[in-house]
Amino acid sequence: MKVLVTVKRVIDPYVKVRVKSDGSGVETANVKMTMNPFCEIAVEQAVRMKEAGVVSEIVVVSIGVQQCQETLRTAMAMGADRGILVETGADVQPLAVAKVLKQIVEKEQPKLVIMGKQAIDDDSNQCGQTLAALLNWPQAAFTSNIVVNGDSADVTREIDGGLEKLTLKLPAVMTTDLRLNEPRYVTLPNIMKAKKKPLEVVKPDALGVDVTPRLKVLKVQEPPKRSTGVKVADVAELVAKLKNEARVI
Repeated sequence: MKVLVTVKRVIDPYVKVRVKSDGSGVETANVKMTMNPFCEIAVEQAVRMKEAGVVSEIVVVSIGVQQCQETLRTAMAMGADRGILVETGADVQPLAVAKVLKQIVEKEQPKLVIMGKQAIDDDSNQCGQTLAALLNWPQAAFTSNIVVNGDSADVTREIDGGLEKLTLKLPAVMTTDLRLNEPRYVTLPNIMKAKKKPLEVVKPDALGVDVTPRLKVLKVQEPPKRSTGVKVADVAELVAKLKNEARVI
């Protein structure tokens, strides 16, 4: 069974994010970048399924600038077999991402697509659901357990009320939650081996997809700084401040 996994290059989650001086977006120049944490979980799940003999080939896909090749190489160092980069300098928004992935899925014909449930930069949480709709495939979002049984998969999803168990017919699209697994540490020997694995680079035009942004960002600004706290003498003063100043009661 072939599995296709998507990976995104994002700002390292441990780096302090800074807004550009002109308010046009987030500063990415000379900022440490890494693979989206939820995408790491998706790659790890595919690799574990391959180690268990369920998966025969893992294809990783990324959409973005040339530097995304580094992210794909990291995924291949974790255990993926080959990579595909859809190279573009445009701000590729969720609908365009889903359209690009649809073309790749139709070309590669995987039985399963595993994606991170969201990216930590835009927090859209749209691509997996949109791709499933475009393909007309079953979907399971926020998965915390996946067991493949032939042409179907038993899935546990994390929902507001607890856990939900589903059985999906393959092919299907799944998005990963935090508790699905813990990604492995990438070793130096595997990093060196990943450099020899095939990596294909294509353009959106070659796939027949227009990735021109449909949404325009008017302004990006940092949240206001929290004001210092104050001490109150008694409960009556606390209630008065909550009522008259905070206006929460």
